[in-house]
Amino acid sequence: MRKKTSETLEQPAAQAVRRNPTQQRSRDRQERILAMATQLIADKGSDQLKMSEIAERSEISIGSLYQYFPDKSSVIRTLAERYNAESRRCIAEAMEAVEDAHGLRAAYSQLLDLYYEIVMTTPVMRDIWSGMQADKQLLQLELEESRVAGALLAQAMLHVYPDCDEQQVEESAFLIWHLGEATMRLAVTCAPVEGRALVEAFKRMSLREIMEPARRDIVLP
Repeated sequence: MRKKTSETLEQPAAQAVRRNPTQQRSRDRQERILAMATQLIADKGSDQLKMSEIAERSEISIGSLYQYFPDKSSVIRTLAERYNAESRRCIAEAMEAVEDAHGLRAAYSQLLDLYYEIVMTTPVMRDIWSGMQADKQLLQLELEESRVAGALLAQAMLHVYPDCDEQQVEESAFLIWHLGEATMRLAVTCAPVEGRALVEAFKRMSLREIMEPARRDIVLP
């Protein structure tokens, strides 16, 4: 039951094609480009990110940059995908270890706390979020990430509560995770004390649904 989640995300049809480096020299250049883009985002924010500045910082021509990343959205998408991949790994590891209700509560609570701590200490993630909100393709990426994370949560819930309505659990888990992303974005814009309180409030609300999922209707003979 718990191995059915796809490890890959569907890519929007309109996504700009990126060059996939195969030689070590090209991979090193791509890494340098992404490192410089990350630094620029941290310094100025994703809204002010310019391809010309990335090329200058990376010490390559603008034409060479476009061979790797055809536009700013593709740069932000690649950085987001890397953060998402690490997030997905942590979620999968935590949820696959769940064996009972106590473990489910602890794993979910710890993931929320860890996620909030990471976004608070990694300002560039907040700027990448900002860049994603203004791009429909990048918003689709965020939505698909919520589906993947929600599916992992749903599998853990169904493992602990096998008599629950599977469809309702999957819908609730997807919604919980997507609202959790929105909560984090709100929390990091507030003062630390208020931000932490908002995360704790969301944790309490979501745990009520996670720990008491809807049961399947029992049909009497």
